[in-house]
Amino acid sequence: MKTTFDHERLDVYREAIAFVAWADELLERIPRNLAAHNQLDRASTSIPLNIAEGNGKYTAADRCRYFDIARGSALECAACLDVLVTRKQLMDADDGKSILARIVSMLVGLIRSTSPSRIHEAPATYCTGSMDPAD
Repeated sequence: MKTTFDHERLDVYREAIAFVAWADELLERIPRNLAAHNQLDRASTSIPLNIAEGNGKYTAADRCRYFDIARGSALECAACLDVLVTRKQLMDADDGKSILARIVSMLVGLIRSTSPSRIHEAPATYCTGSMDPAD
């Protein structure tokens, strides 16, 4: 019989693990001496770790705090991908950003369902296309 923890049943956790696998393939191809390499490695790892830890907390405030940290780490990963594109270490960040957008959306949903009385910021639209303001 396989042992399964509650967080492993969460779609957002499985998506976060998929992003870690995607990021690991990318990290194998970029120089380790780039700050973005280390930052992407740490931030991508932080997403599923904080989801798991938050899911195990007893109070809504504690769960939300860890889900917020996981969301922040996902946004940090998106910024790392932008840096890698800018530094021409990555041609296109769309695949990774698509996974991250799903993770952020699911985390926002978890946060809202865990703490419905909490004040929320308005939903943001994230562009994964060109960063050129002329586009």
